[in-house]
Amino acid sequence: MISTLVSGAAGRMGGRIIALMKEFSDLRLVGALENKGHQSIGKDSGEIAGIGKNGITITDDIEKIIKSSDVIIDFTLPSATLEKLRIASREKKAMVTGTTGFNKDELAEIKSLAGSIPCVMAPNMSIGVNLILKVLADIARVLKDDYDVEIIEAHHRMKKDAPSGTALKMAQVIADALGRNLDDVVKYARKGIIGERPKKEIGIQTIRAGDIVGEHTVLFGGMGERIEVTHRVSSRDTFARGALKAAQWIVNKKAGLYDMQDVLGLR
Repeated sequence: MISTLVSGAAGRMGGRIIALMKEFSDLRLVGALENKGHQSIGKDSGEIAGIGKNGITITDDIEKIIKSSDVIIDFTLPSATLEKLRIASREKKAMVTGTTGFNKDELAEIKSLAGSIPCVMAPNMSIGVNLILKVLADIARVLKDDYDVEIIEAHHRMKKDAPSGTALKMAQVIADALGRNLDDVVKYARKGIIGERPKKEIGIQTIRAGDIVGEHTVLFGGMGERIEVTHRVSSRDTFARGALKAAQWIVNKKAGLYDMQDVLGLR
């Protein structure tokens, strides 16, 4: 059995991960973690997840429960994720995180910490999105610079970071395939008299509204035709099951930073 600790246990993703863990016979919940001061501290994590009592109380003290775990699954905020990753690195525990919104310095620290433990970090843990990431690189290499690239992403009104980590990952995959430096060519918004679109620009447009779980469309626009690749998620369970698959996969792997392409065998 793989002893699993869920960080962000009372959140939208954490709750679904706890609820769906029963589908994975080799995973066992041993800890549920939330930030200090959270209103769910001291409550049963199963009740918070809507599945009835499971006997695992939500705590804010990772030091008390980390030693009994094999892997930490984390969907929180960048600062909280980094804190957990530092502790996981010290305790030599595997980690899976779907947190997005890291800056360059934080990403550099994550890469350094993952030098001592196995860690899966992915902005999107759905099978569909990760298949699309593989396909996007192939499309971009064939179309080269003859087609304009635009990415449109939509999420619920509560999402804190923009653009989504998935949209940024899609843009990076395409930029790499085209031999472009993403920082030099990305365009996040347009307004006013902006002139002709630069040939190598990669646009990312963001929508925030209602309860949209997640939608991404990559548009390759050519003269006389366009190609659109779209992925829509109707349930967070898609991401939760991906995270649980990653937890199964990462335990006992060599130290290093992995993503869902590794988990799904797409490399």
